[in-house]
Amino acid sequence: MKKSLITLGVITLIYFLATLFVPSYIEEQRNPVKLAPPYSVSSEAQEIYDRLDFISDLHCDALLWGRDLTVKSDIGSVDFPRMREGNIALEMFTIVSKSPSGQNMESNSADTFDNITPLTIAQGNAPNQWFSLINRTLGQAESLHEFIEKENGKVIFVKDRKSFESLIEARKNNKFIVGAMLGIEGAHALEGSLENLDKVYESGVRMIGLTHFFDNELGGSAHGENGAGLTDFGKSVIKKMNELNIFIDLAHCSPAIIDDVLNMTNKPVMVSHIGVRAVLDSQRNLTDDQIKRIAANGGIIGIAFFDMAVGEPELDGIIASMKHIRDLVGIEHIALGSDYDGAVAVPFDITGLPIIVEGLLNEGFTESEIKAIMGENVKRFFQKNLN
Repeated sequence: MKKSLITLGVITLIYFLATLFVPSYIEEQRNPVKLAPPYSVSSEAQEIYDRLDFISDLHCDALLWGRDLTVKSDIGSVDFPRMREGNIALEMFTIVSKSPSGQNMESNSADTFDNITPLTIAQGNAPNQWFSLINRTLGQAESLHEFIEKENGKVIFVKDRKSFESLIEARKNNKFIVGAMLGIEGAHALEGSLENLDKVYESGVRMIGLTHFFDNELGGSAHGENGAGLTDFGKSVIKKMNELNIFIDLAHCSPAIIDDVLNMTNKPVMVSHIGVRAVLDSQRNLTDDQIKRIAANGGIIGIAFFDMAVGEPELDGIIASMKHIRDLVGIEHIALGSDYDGAVAVPFDITGLPIIVEGLLNEGFTESEIKAIMGENVKRFFQKNLN
């Protein structure tokens, strides 16, 4: 009995130590930033950046890694202190609940080993999250709420038009106040249940990507195996998302799902983090026809920052992607969609966004166009479409 207790104590100690060191080590390996801060740009670009009233990013996976977002970190790309340093008004924090082993852009099986399971266990999360996608999702949502509560009013959680307008009003007098929204990357998190859609809505989720890197109960992924459109369950989810006013995110969706959603939704869609095929011919990226349909729907497209979406060098690809959309359908449909902390290498962290301004300026974008891309388009989109 004594020997068993000692063994149990040793295992418990090892597990406790693992929760302290393993998650940060994993994140440091998975979320590299190619150019470390501080960043410098031309005086003209910096002056334009400093005049921006509302800067927003549509996709960040920082909640996955278990970092305390109230503390400035030297790993990853986003936390509340760095948002303030970069004068970011609003970040969309997206919840990742499953990631296939061997994840790639071409073809992934939903049945392969899940990378998030060992990370969830190593973080010391509650056992009910270890093998449940919905519980992981609700757990990450709760973590964001706890971080916001620790901020004592310095972070506003945006879930409706009233809270969004409160953020805008508060920042008129205090740029130290930042906003946070909740999204989900991959509706497999719902585990095939409409009741779980109600649960995530109650937790504050206001954007859901229908698929991630593999096919799920709603239909096919751009990186899956079947290329299918919406299933009957998927159509029921779209209908209920419209009723609840949860934004549909088409990033990672199969072309068939994109077509099906645009044929049936009565709400403008979002594409939170993506590139365009005219710049990088990847199956994850949007064709010109898809861009035109999304624009006709009143949607908004967030351009990602990593090489598999925009090519290398990333800044050139980011600017080229934005320029292509502007010339094709208009400046009002473009946003930032970094995919920060999304297990991808990025050229700079969130304090480096002035580099985007300089890139746009060098390509002849006007200050009003730069202002639109950096956040005014997102501001207008939410003012119009949040309930």
